[in-house]
Amino acid sequence: MPAEIKGLNEECGIFGVFGAPDASQLTYYGLHTLQHRGQEGAGIVSTDGKTLYQHRDRGLLAKVFENPAELKRLVGDAAIGHVRYGTSGHNSIANVQPFLFRFHDGDVALAHNGNLTNAVTLRRQLEDAGAVFQSDSDTEILIHLIRQHIKDGFIPALKQSLNQVHGGFAYLLLEKDRMIAALDPNGIRPLCIGQLATGAYVIASETCALDIVNAHFIRDVQPGELVIVDRDGLHIDHYTTNTQLAICSMEYIYFARPDSIIHGVTVHNARKRMGKLLAKEHPVDAEMVIGVPNSSLSAASGYAEAAGLPYEMGLIKSQYVARTFIQPTQELRERGVHMKLSAVRGVVSGKKVAVVDDSIVRGTTSKQLVQMLRNAGAKEVHLLIASPPFKFPCFYGIDISTRAELLAAHYTVAEMREKIGADTLNFLSVDSLVKAIAVPDAGDAPFGGLTVAYFNGQYPTPLYDYEAGYLKSLSEQEKLIQRGTEK
Repeated sequence: MPAEIKGLNEECGIFGVFGAPDASQLTYYGLHTLQHRGQEGAGIVSTDGKTLYQHRDRGLLAKVFENPAELKRLVGDAAIGHVRYGTSGHNSIANVQPFLFRFHDGDVALAHNGNLTNAVTLRRQLEDAGAVFQSDSDTEILIHLIRQHIKDGFIPALKQSLNQVHGGFAYLLLEKDRMIAALDPNGIRPLCIGQLATGAYVIASETCALDIVNAHFIRDVQPGELVIVDRDGLHIDHYTTNTQLAICSMEYIYFARPDSIIHGVTVHNARKRMGKLLAKEHPVDAEMVIGVPNSSLSAASGYAEAAGLPYEMGLIKSQYVARTFIQPTQELRERGVHMKLSAVRGVVSGKKVAVVDDSIVRGTTSKQLVQMLRNAGAKEVHLLIASPPFKFPCFYGIDISTRAELLAAHYTVAEMREKIGADTLNFLSVDSLVKAIAVPDAGDAPFGGLTVAYFNGQYPTPLYDYEAGYLKSLSEQEKLIQRGTEK
C-alpha cells in the first residue's frame, strides 16, 4: 500500500451511469480513472431496458477491453463496472465483477467494493439452505440473501439483505430499468453521486471518476443509504437509520487519488496537512525532504513547507513496471522495489535526507529504500511516516486481516528503526491524523468520523467471523506490553 510498492493491497473500484446513450463507453472511462483501486480484473454490464449484457476478464481494464468489439457489444443507456483487487476469493474469472445473475423474474448485475465480516457464517447458512455459489467471493452472498426474501419484492428484499450483511461495503446493482447503490452503515468505503449535463446520473467510488466523464458532483452517498436511479430520476431511501460515520482513514492516507474529494475533503490537501503536522510533531536535522512516489508526495511537500526545508526529487519511479505490491511472493516484491524506484545520486549524495512515506506495513520496502539512499551516498536517512504505526488488521476491504505481517504489531518504534536501518524513525499521531483530515460533516462521530482501528484497535463495528482469530492474535501484543517493551 504505502508508496504503491508496499504490502497493503487496495480494495476495488465501482462506477455506474444511468440515462446516457454511451453508457458502457463512459463506464470504461470511469473505470480507467479508478484503475488504481484494482488491477486483477475488470468488467462492465450494460442494459438497453430489456436485456443485460456482460463482458469481464482478468487483467487491467485496457487488456480486458483490448478488442473494441467487446465494448460496442455492451449496448444500452445504463451500465455498471468494476475493477478488482480481491480481498475475498481467488483471482479467477469466476470472481471478476460485475456478477450477472439471470432469474425467471428478472436479471440483476452486482458489483461490490469492501469486505463482509460475517461472510463465512452467512455463506454456511445459505449453503445449508440450498444455495449454490458460482464464486468464492463474498459479493455473491448478497444476491442469495435477496432471493431468500424476493417474495416481498426486490427493494424490500434488498433492504432486508443489507441488514444481514456486516462490514464495510459499497454495492452497485443494475436491473434492466434501474440502477441501485447502497453503502454500509458506517460509510467505511467511499461512494459519490454525480450528474451529466444531459441529466444522466453517475455513481462512483471516487470523484475523480466523475471528473473524467464531466459529471457534476452532487453529493456523497451517506451511511445506510439506498440510492435508486430510474426513468423518473434519483431517489434517496434508507435500509437502516442506525448509522455512525466512520470513513476508512486509509482512503485519505493512500488509497484514493489525490484529486478526489471524499466527504468534503480533498485528498491532496489532507495529505499535505498530514505532512505539516508530522513536521511539527517530529522535526529532524536534515538538509532536504524527499517523498516516496507517488502517494507520499503530497505529505512530503507539506513536511518540507512546515519545516522550512527544500523539497527535492530524491527518488524516481519507473512508469513502466507493474504495481509490485500485487506480486505474490516476498522475493518478487523485493525485486519489484528495485525495478520500481531509483535514488537520484546527484541529489542525495553527501546529504542528510528526510524521507516522507505514507505508512509501513511489513517494513521490507522501507529497509530497501533506506539502503538504496545510502548506496546513493546519503549521509543520513531520517524516515518519517505520515500516518500512525499500522498495528492492527483491517477487516473492511484492505487485504490485511491478520497481524502476522504487520511490523508495528510486533516491535517498538526503536526496534523498527533498527530493523529498517534509518537514523531516525517517526510516525504521525492518531490525533494529528484526525486533525489533518478534518471531515466537515463528522459531527460528534468518534475520531472525527474516521476508521482508525488499524492504528489503535478500536473498530467501529463488531468483527463477527474475525473476532476469535483477532483476539487470539492479540496475545502476543499483550505479552509485549506486560514485558514493558512496547512504547
